[in-house]
Amino acid sequence: MKPILVLQHEVTQGPGVLLDHLESHGLPYHLCMSPLDGRAPVSARDYSGVVVLGSDRSVNDLLPWIEQEHALLQDAVQRHVPVLGHCFGAQLLARSLGARVQRNPYPNIGWGQVWSSPYARRVMGLLRRAMLFNWHYDTFQIPSGASRTLYGPHCLNKGFCLGPHWAFQGHLEVTADSIRQWCDHGRCELEQVYGPAAQDAEHILLGLDQHLSTLHLIARQTYQRWTDQLLERAGVALAQIHMPSLYAGQ
Repeated sequence: MKPILVLQHEVTQGPGVLLDHLESHGLPYHLCMSPLDGRAPVSARDYSGVVVLGSDRSVNDLLPWIEQEHALLQDAVQRHVPVLGHCFGAQLLARSLGARVQRNPYPNIGWGQVWSSPYARRVMGLLRRAMLFNWHYDTFQIPSGASRTLYGPHCLNKGFCLGPHWAFQGHLEVTADSIRQWCDHGRCELEQVYGPAAQDAEHILLGLDQHLSTLHLIARQTYQRWTDQLLERAGVALAQIHMPSLYAGQ
């Protein structure tokens, strides 16, 4: 099986629970920090899947590494290489599929309730209702041909699915340590944000273990189903390679 490419952009926004899933299942992966490396791979040919994590930047920022990742996701879609986007990654996937990314009416920071569509419950195994961890100012339109999977009261489009490409306008991968580090790193930001969907550090950390226990159930279920697709595709590809020709010896 080809490795899974994981694109990380911030020190405080690592792969967390996703990395635990990949390592516990023996799934090969390659971790790339595009902003630090100065570039991102331009082709998805060498990967079985592409995961894009969050970023403090906007997908509309004119930065070389963002444009390279944008081109990479377009290439992944063309090659039918599954993409899994978290927050910034979800927005970048939407943009790569031709959808608009713009400012949301309210910043979404902290814990917020979301609901899932019947399609998401059936195909992705999501709960009907859940608390999602958020830290974003932008939102995306649903790409043409995609299905909305999650929606919230202060941000309508919280997720979408287009075949093997899944996007979450939130963070499934976070851990207790990463959220505490994030709150510490963004202390000044949290003191300035306001709105019905913005929480301060005290409220974010209140009941943290309880929130995470439920979120991690969703994360493990999601990562399992998404990586199952990769294994199935790898199995099909392997079978096609080793399948004898019907015309051999004729």
